[in-house]
Amino acid sequence: MTTAPPARLPRPIATPCVKVCAVDGASGYCLGCRRTLAEIAGWAKLSDEERAAIIATLPDRPDPMVALMAATSGR
Repeated sequence: MTTAPPARLPRPIATPCVKVCAVDGASGYCLGCRRTLAEIAGWAKLSDEERAAIIATLPDRPDPMVALMAATSGR
């Protein structure tokens, strides 16, 4: 009688998600992680290298909260 090896759990995918999911219409960036909708939608299909390249660009992207706060403070 042979037994199958124990099943391995899938490896977690690296993500910058902070569970604040709202996309700023002006910039197109998520207010929480600064990814675009296309990046968020395709995240699971990207390679580790592609995800790492996007994560590396996030600090250089404009902060959508700054634009949102400026837009609402003028009301």
